[in-house]
Amino acid sequence: MGTEIERKFMVIGDSWCRQVTRKVEIIQGYIARGSNCTVRIRIAGETARITVKGKSTHFTRAEYEYPIPVEDARQMLDTFAPDRRIYKTRNFLIVDGAEWVVDEFHDTNHGLIMAEIELSAEDTPISIPAWLGQEVSTDQRFGNAYLVEHPYSGW
Repeated sequence: MGTEIERKFMVIGDSWCRQVTRKVEIIQGYIARGSNCTVRIRIAGETARITVKGKSTHFTRAEYEYPIPVEDARQMLDTFAPDRRIYKTRNFLIVDGAEWVVDEFHDTNHGLIMAEIELSAEDTPISIPAWLGQEVSTDQRFGNAYLVEHPYSGW
């Protein structure tokens, strides 16, 4: 079974910007969302993927992700999620040997900036950079599937 173990934090300030190693523009939409799983289509730069994610338990959830043709992804977004999309810039950073991503949200989620790190186990120790704020790993309001229906700009 595919598993994702992830921790999320709010970002404070902009000192993280100096550590960015690369960026990618992301458009993602949710073609199905239920109490037990979500189905997401993501176009990131020149690649696309379909992902099925299960319900989170603490920092862990089931995740199955597969590459798909970009044109298929565009058609699925247009057909199944024309008004359920997230737009963001994903920034990649290396901090103490670990890869972090900082997502800068756009459109109706403009102003929201969050950092994530994927881990091999929930108890994996992490170095907390000074630009991390409140941890929101278990706060469902900060999940992209929630944000698509309840944009940050409306909070």
